[in-house]
Order: sequence, then C-alpha cells, then structure tokens
Amino acid sequence: MRLRVKFTKENYLKYISHLDLMRLFQRAFRRGNIPIKYSEGFNPQPKFSIANPLALGIESEEEYMDIDLEERISPKAFIEIMNKELPEGIRVLDARYVKDNRSITSLISWAYYQIYFEAKNINSGEELNKLVNNWLEMDKIIIKRIRKKGRRVIEKEEDIKPLIGNIVIKEDKQGEENNNLKSVNIVMNCLLKAGDKGNLKPIDLLEAMEKYIQPGIDFDSMGIKRIGLFTERGGSIELPM
Repeated sequence: MRLRVKFTKENYLKYISHLDLMRLFQRAFRRGNIPIKYSEGFNPQPKFSIANPLALGIESEEEYMDIDLEERISPKAFIEIMNKELPEGIRVLDARYVKDNRSITSLISWAYYQIYFEAKNINSGEELNKLVNNWLEMDKIIIKRIRKKGRRVIEKEEDIKPLIGNIVIKEDKQGEENNNLKSVNIVMNCLLKAGDKGNLKPIDLLEAMEKYIQPGIDFDSMGIKRIGLFTERGGSIELPM
C-alpha cells in the first residue's frame, strides 16, 4: 500500500542535500517504527521516493513523497509520529493512501516558485511587469545549457519559452540607496515546467531575464521558495493529492 505525503523543507534545512534529506527520513522511519517496505537483495533499502528534489538553498512549503508500507497505519498517526521525530523546518502536513501505482516523480509536471531579488535598472515592479510581459511575447527564449557527458562538456542551446507557465510580479518596494542609485525589491511568482518532460530551474529563468531585459538583478540578494508542485491531466493543472 502506498502513502502519499506532503511536507515542508524550510529555514536552515534548505541547506541540506537531497541525499541527506533521504537519510533524515530513513532515521525518522526507524525511530518512529513506521512499517515501511524494503527492497530485496543483499542491501535492502526502504521503499520511498521524493518528487522533484530541490536545489541546495531553496525552501519549500509543499514537497511530496511516496512511501510503500508493509501494513496500514492511519494517516493521522503517521503525521503525529513523524512530526515528533523530524527536526524543526521539516513538517508533515498531510498524508493519504493512493491507488495510483505511478511514482510521484513521474506525475509532477509543474512547480510554482516565489522569488525575491533586488533590481537596480528599473524604477518599479510595474515597469518590470511590462518588460516581462513583452519578453514572453517573443517567439523563442534561448538559453545555453551546459551538460557533462563523461569527460566531455556539451553546450547546447534550448528554447525555454514552452517551459514557462506564467510570471507575476506580486509587489515591490523601494530598496536601499547605494551610490545615489535606488534598487527595487521584487517579489515574483512563476509557474515553471518540472519533471521528466521538461524542467526549468528558477536560477536559469532569472539569468535569461537578465540576458534579455536587463533589470539589473542582484543575484546575491536572491531568495527562492517553492510554494507548490502540480500534476497535469487533460490540460488542467492539479494537486498531486
């Protein structure tokens, strides 16, 4: 039986790697006596998977995990047990049994992010919003991707426009004045493609914005939070549980 779990990854725990996060959950399962299934073979491993792992330094309000269990445990009891064993910053928010045998990783199609940064070449969020809307009307938005294949480094151009669902500038306020130049603090929400059928990282989106419309993004001031993951079914975007 498969239990689908929604959880957070916030505060200082945004700096632990995906591998360390997996180990953290394994220890919590053991301490909480969760009846998780194990793989067969010489080195049995607990059967669970986390969808669309976060890059280091990114917080999340809504992550998803599938766990295969040997025996049924009530979702309410699971949530209470896990939240006693997990450190502050990782909280289990919800848990439900699912009949779908497809992995949560294969189901995820979109990720929703909130991005904070200072922009030095614009006067307001409204100005940036106009620039972004005009930018998204272009036929193509090309970036260069660098991948390693063995010892070779391969550089390839890619059109990321199909990977952008939407971009909304939520609010802005005047930033600090440095050298008589004022920056604008931007809060931007964006829906980006995620998963096996296409994936766009927030940092790649920001670098493309800087290349095309040059808002003067201060990358040192940047903060990123993932606030949702979604599946796509019949052209509509839905929650995974």
